[in-house]
This record gives sequence, structure tokens and C-alpha cells, in this order.
Amino acid sequence: MKYSQSEVIQYIREEEVAFIHLAFCDIFGRQKNISIMPNQLPRAFDQGIPFDASAIAGFGDETRSDLLLRPDPETLMLLPWRPEHGQVVRMFCSIVYPDSRPFECDTRSLLRTTAAQAEGMGYRFLFGAEQEFYLFKLDENGEPTKLPYDRAGYMDIAPEDRGENIRREICLTLARMGILPECSHHEEGPGQNEIDFKYSDPLTAADNVMTFQSIVKFIAQRNGLWADFSPKPLPDAPGSGFHINMSVQGADGRDHLLEMVAGVLDKIEEMTLFLNPVEASYARFGGHKAPKYISWSEENRSQLVRLPAAVGEYRRAELRSPDPMANPYLALTLMIRAGLHGIVDRQALPEPANLNLFQADAETLKSFKCLPQSLDLARAAAARSPFIRGSLPRQLLEGCCGG
Repeated sequence: MKYSQSEVIQYIREEEVAFIHLAFCDIFGRQKNISIMPNQLPRAFDQGIPFDASAIAGFGDETRSDLLLRPDPETLMLLPWRPEHGQVVRMFCSIVYPDSRPFECDTRSLLRTTAAQAEGMGYRFLFGAEQEFYLFKLDENGEPTKLPYDRAGYMDIAPEDRGENIRREICLTLARMGILPECSHHEEGPGQNEIDFKYSDPLTAADNVMTFQSIVKFIAQRNGLWADFSPKPLPDAPGSGFHINMSVQGADGRDHLLEMVAGVLDKIEEMTLFLNPVEASYARFGGHKAPKYISWSEENRSQLVRLPAAVGEYRRAELRSPDPMANPYLALTLMIRAGLHGIVDRQALPEPANLNLFQADAETLKSFKCLPQSLDLARAAAARSPFIRGSLPRQLLEGCCGG
């Protein structure tokens, strides 16, 4: 349910809410929040709640550090694990300057604007997220270890799969918050799990990723575990991916999926820094179904983009290179921009790579271009890209990669 400002204020009063979390994220996708009391909510809507931006990574220095959070009432969500008396709710926020100008490094607002521009051009994009994560044991001091919670394999069941009850608790909690997962299962790695979501509009999809990661971490800790979303937590085990399912339709109902895929493939090298933002991201590429080459085909998990066997409303393409350290607002912003590039320019897809790239010989692989193989190479590709400079504000680029 989407609320108006007046409905939020009424809800807070009638449900005796004690605390309101105003949530946002830095440019690297780490969620932050400020808690306010209910009597501060009208001020938050009308003027915003100030915070010190110089203390947030990528938001600038002390010279212009005053920014304001303005909550989005449509994102009101009860945090169901809190006490029934003195309940806690959360809203995502826009970030603005004191004179109400949008803050350039507010990636959520950037995605909202990008999606609105696409709709203004007659194209509606939808995204669905699949995120993998590891569950590790804690030591006697409550600190994370690298000891997996179980030794189960792909889609194993209990008792080998000890994460089943954790995933159930996560899914039930998300459902109580209005977020409906489609499926969950044990992944290939020891202690590795995956939960998938139904497609939605870009802003909702990105908000759900942020909510999902915070819920997974909270429930894992409540069960005496550590949830690890890093791309390669164990050197000899599969990395964790953030597979993004994408689709797009024109105002006339026409499917533009293939043009979108063509645009994404054309710009993927330049986008990789924002889909794979840490050095460990690049240790994941090239093994355990994590792509290394710029390619596509149908039903083939060795490819960068695959078109799953689905029809009708479930027809989509899956981008397999991103990992869970990516800022989802930036990732979807760039995928929309690349998709529009493919649609407007009527780009044609290259020939599909109908082979297993993990087993292909060296001579065959020479015909395929690689994704950047290190963080430095990804930074260099982004820095020289007119597409990236035209898609992201200068201030945000300076925060991400120094210019």
C-alpha cells in the first residue's frame, strides 16, 4: 500500500509508533538511517531532517556538509520484529540541499528521475532481483568467521541444508513487510543461499534489494550467524551474484527486450565499475557460473546475458555479472540508460554464443571480448566513457572514482 503524507501521520498516531527510521544510502550502496520521534514527522515532510554529509562516504567534504532528508511517504513500512508497543517504521528518503535542490549524489532520486524519463519516452522498464549470500558462524566473541553454517550443495534439503529455517524466517518477515519473494533455495557453495523476487518497477526493485539485505543480516544475527554479501568470501567456493532480470515494453505494448539486451551488451564494459565495485568482484569472474566474456544466448548460464525459457509476462533477460556489493539504484539507472541506447538506436544483437564458455578452448575464446578483469581496469573504462559521463552526475563520479 502506498501512503500520502497525511495518511502516514495518521498511521503513526493511530498505531502508536514510537520511532521512525529515515533511510537512505551512500553512493556505494550502504544503507544509512536517522531515527526521529513522531513529533518530528511534520517537520521532516515540510522541511527535511538535517545531517552531516561530510561523514558519509562519497558525499563531499566539510565545506558544504549540510544536507536534508525528506521521507517518501509511499515507502512507509512497519519493521515487524520490533515490539508491538512502541512500534518502529521505516521510510526511504530523498536527499536535498538546504535550498531544496536535489543532491546530485542521491542515487535513489537519480533512479526515480531516470525511470520517469524513460516512461516519458514511452518505455516502461521492469526488474527482478536474485541475490546470493553466505551464512557464516560467529566466534566466541560474536565476531564473523569464515566457517560456513553448513556443507550442503545446490538445492539440497534439510538436514544437510541448515539454512532452510533461516530462509523461511527471512521470507515470512519480508512478506509481512509487503515484499513477496518468489522462491528460495540453497546455492552451490557451503553455507550459500539465494532468494529471488518477482519483477517490479525500478524504484521498488531497488528499494526491495536494500530492504532484503538489511533483513537478511538482522535475522542471521538473531540466529547467531553472519550474513555475508561480499562477491567472493571463500577463495575456493562459488562467488555470490546479484542477477538482475530485466524487461521493457513500449507504450504501444511492443516488447523491446532484444534491443535492451543489445544496448546493455554494448555498454557493459563501461558500466562494470558500478555493477562490480570492489576488488573481490573480479575474483568471481570466470568460474562457477559467473561470466567473464561479453556474450549472450538462451538458457545458457555460462553467458553474461541469458534469455530464460519463459513466455508472456515472464519473458525477460538475465544479466549475470553484477554482485551484491553494487548500489542497486546506480545499477538499474545504468541498465535503463543502456537499454534506451539500444532501443533508440535500434541496435541489433550480435550472434548468440550457443556454447559453454567455461569449457571452450583458448582459440574459441579469442573471438569474445572480456569484461574488465580488475577494479583498476573497470575504473579506467568508466573514466573514458561518454556514456557514463552522460548518465551520472559529475559529483557522483568524483565520489566513485575520483572524476
